[in-house]
Amino acid sequence: MQAIFWTVEEVAEKAKQFYDNGIRQQVEFGDNIGKMIVIDAETGEYGIDQSGVETALKFKQKNPNARLFTMRIGYDVAVSFGGASERIAE
Repeated sequence: MQAIFWTVEEVAEKAKQFYDNGIRQQVEFGDNIGKMIVIDAETGEYGIDQSGVETALKFKQKNPNARLFTMRIGYDVAVSFGGASERIAE
């Protein structure tokens, strides 16, 4: 199967669409504020933990080619995990 390459910006855009169109309402409350959410930009699947590392590793074990986007819940700064990690500020 041929890989389809996405830029860091495309991964961020797709993940933010999932976040804005449903995930946000489910996670932005109470103890989740300040935690990290990792979103699979292809499927919309997500997980939450303190640093995002455990969730990202779980997703990568499940699919080594997963296009993951990580952001802090309740904040506008985000990090994308792909080949190389890059910081993206809105």
